[in-house]
Amino acid sequence: MRLIHHWVQVQRQLEKSYLTVSTASVDTLWQLIMDLTDVSWHPLLTSTNAPLGLKPKPGLIYRAFTRLCPVPVKIFVERVQPHELISVRVLPIPGLEERVTYQLKSTVRGTQISYSVTLRGWLSPLAWSLLRPYAARVASALAEAAEHPASLSGPNSGFQAW
Repeated sequence: MRLIHHWVQVQRQLEKSYLTVSTASVDTLWQLIMDLTDVSWHPLLTSTNAPLGLKPKPGLIYRAFTRLCPVPVKIFVERVQPHELISVRVLPIPGLEERVTYQLKSTVRGTQISYSVTLRGWLSPLAWSLLRPYAARVASALAEAAEHPASLSGPNSGFQAW
């Protein structure tokens, strides 16, 4: 019985959603999310290996570098509903799986952005303690980047010429 109880605790799932409202249009926000080569607005990501112009579609696998660790993580695109939703699975290390969902909805107050994170695996409590401050800023950072595109021109935008 003790082993079963331990297994249930290890298979823990942590979920959290963050909402914000933006004055930017759904189209503008969607374009930012779909541009895999420029993640300068993202608090967690620094770059990807996606070629210029590649758009996410179900089944696509690409790599991204995070601000937390210089080791690339695999990102698998699970679902795309144009101008509404994109769901990806992030596979950083064995023992941890992360599902991220972006949802956009036009409302009378503006465009509602929902950023949801689900962590699974025995490392999820540790990972959540590291990711939480960054995850809390993703939706608002997306809104800020769409509303003020000039703020994207910084050290992390685009590619560097050697």
